[in-house]
Amino acid sequence: MNLTEFNQSDRCEHFSCPERSVSPAVYILLYVCSAAVVLLTVCGNLLVIISVLHFKQLHTPTNMLVLSLAVSDFLVGAFVMPLMLIWMMESCWIFERGFCTSFLLIAGVLMCLSIYNITLIAVDRYLALSNPFLYMNRVSVKITCVVIILDWCVVWVYILALMYFNGNFTSYVLCPGECLIIVNEVWTVIDLVVTFIFPLSVIIILYTRVFVIAKKHATAIRELNNHTRPKTQKITSHSMKSERKAAKVLGILVSVFLVCLLPYFIYSLLGYVFEIQTETIQKFMILICLNSTINPVIYALFYPWFRRCIKLTITLQIFQTDSALINVLS
Repeated sequence: MNLTEFNQSDRCEHFSCPERSVSPAVYILLYVCSAAVVLLTVCGNLLVIISVLHFKQLHTPTNMLVLSLAVSDFLVGAFVMPLMLIWMMESCWIFERGFCTSFLLIAGVLMCLSIYNITLIAVDRYLALSNPFLYMNRVSVKITCVVIILDWCVVWVYILALMYFNGNFTSYVLCPGECLIIVNEVWTVIDLVVTFIFPLSVIIILYTRVFVIAKKHATAIRELNNHTRPKTQKITSHSMKSERKAAKVLGILVSVFLVCLLPYFIYSLLGYVFEIQTETIQKFMILICLNSTINPVIYALFYPWFRRCIKLTITLQIFQTDSALINVLS
């Protein structure tokens, strides 16, 4: 028996599921509220997916990245959030060991995908603002889709490797009522760099640059507005405004994501120094999951085209002939 197995076995001797301390009425209310949150997450992200896929006017590189994020958020709402909420409310993992492994795999993949979708959005906004003419000529929907597919494939390979080399498919010892991944020291460092330090650094650096560029654009637009301009300059000014607005909205998206993500990673880092409390980790994981609920709300608040798409979808107008050609951006 190696050291990791011994520590797990020793922990299992002291591990027990705490009894519920809430009344039946509160218990039922918690399940009803949890079901509502899951339904909001699934339906909200499904509306984003339908909108971007159906309306041809929304087939842009940026919206393909938004689509990828919405798909991962939809899967979080469908497969991860229900189990996380049940686990938290029951204060115990009530499902089988094999189900725990599948849950950890899917949760790990979707969490990593969300991080890298947000990173790709930051890269997209930086390229669009720093060199708009090169961006329009070189960055196409097809290229963006290829990048997204590669991103999904690489993330799956990475999470499978992480779990395989830490024993989750072979000799993983699971305490009854517990569902945790035990990562060795080497993979701890690798995972910290891959899922936290590298993407977070890219996001912060690029969005710092994005807002510096956006400020310069705002100054340039004000100067153009003070003079009579030819039509080409007016088009350029409108394009710059559109890019700045997109950067602002997606900046809010990124900021909310970081607020939801940072507590988990900070506590995880402290957990290697202090004793890790499973209940606290659960709460921070729920916070990450709730980010998938918040994202469609952000689109609804700041994107008029999304509100129009919701109306067209709910009223079933998307089933009409040539509905994909409807102008939703006007």
